[in-house]
Amino acid sequence: MRRPSNSPVHYTIRGIPPEVDHALRLKAAQRKQSLNRVVLDELTRALIGRPVKADFSDLVGKWTPDPAFDEIVAFQRQIDFEKWKGEK
Repeated sequence: MRRPSNSPVHYTIRGIPPEVDHALRLKAAQRKQSLNRVVLDELTRALIGRPVKADFSDLVGKWTPDPAFDEIVAFQRQIDFEKWKGEK
């Protein structure tokens, strides 16, 4: 049975050589990314020559208005002119 093309697959990989582990962890730290993200990026680049962009299509159309959230954001956007002084 074929898996849908947009369905993620999970792997467990064993036997990573220490020097590869070190290089991946170093790259993750330098990029400030998770080890998983770096491994995915490196595998993708190595096999298809380019990184795969994040796909948020499963979130499209899912936004539900939240009046309480909108009220909080509107309050945070108010400028307190007593505390803020602009250039003259």
